[in-house]
Amino acid sequence: MSRMADTWILAAQCPSRLGTVDVVTRFLKEQRCYITELNSFDDRLGGRFFIRAEFRPEVEGFRGEAFQEAFASRAAEFDMDFELTPPEKRTRAVILVSKADHCLNDLLYRYRIGQLPLDIRAVVSNHPDLEPLAKWHGLPYYHCPITPETKPQQEAQVRNIIEETEAELVVLARYMQVLSPAMCELLAGRAINIHHSLLPGFKGARPYHQAYEKGVKLVGATAHYINTDLDEGPIIAQGVEPVDHAHYPEDIVAKGRDIECLTLARAINYHLERRVFLHAGRTVVLGN
Repeated sequence: MSRMADTWILAAQCPSRLGTVDVVTRFLKEQRCYITELNSFDDRLGGRFFIRAEFRPEVEGFRGEAFQEAFASRAAEFDMDFELTPPEKRTRAVILVSKADHCLNDLLYRYRIGQLPLDIRAVVSNHPDLEPLAKWHGLPYYHCPITPETKPQQEAQVRNIIEETEAELVVLARYMQVLSPAMCELLAGRAINIHHSLLPGFKGARPYHQAYEKGVKLVGATAHYINTDLDEGPIIAQGVEPVDHAHYPEDIVAKGRDIECLTLARAINYHLERRVFLHAGRTVVLGN
């Protein structure tokens, strides 16, 4: 489901204890805020509670700063971390790409029609190929070439762009470079990667061709937050489609491209709508 255009979002998590739902819903009622969507989850193994509420203020002159200040004292009683997101929020983002254009093209289309509330500050690539696509959308394009010898310097360039644009989100839209542990730690919880996830999994070059040779019956994609373990970060969204013996390598590649686009866009939307909670190395995704 998609977020309504005039709703605020309150997302919170805290240790599991009695009254966690009440402290959120009662406060919203007291502030004359009408709840349009409410989702929660109690992790009984981890002893952690997660809640997300979309709401519409029913009073004139609603101020987010005053709301946060008032709620902070209630939340403190439950050791609750929370975040308030206004309706007009557009998240500052940088997109990293290489040569494959399908994910970037899909994201820019969704961005152009207003489906993703992003403020894309830059597109960065280790190749020049996709500059015309970025320029057509009026976006700055930074070509940062890389060799094994210049990898540290190139990553420093990318890091500077992320910092200078004040990016809150970094999207790896088929960026075919492995980030250093230091970069992964810098971007923890705010960088989303997409990669093929086939059953069984195939690593290295031409994964879809490997899948064809093994006769796989499912192809898929996984969108996840990056971490220091390659392609093993906390999972946000996954997609899968059936294939059979009649699908040749080019057919599997085409299906894979489609699934990657849809899965990455879905994960980004979950992140932007504050549906994703990170805790203990895994994700909780509410209301997906």
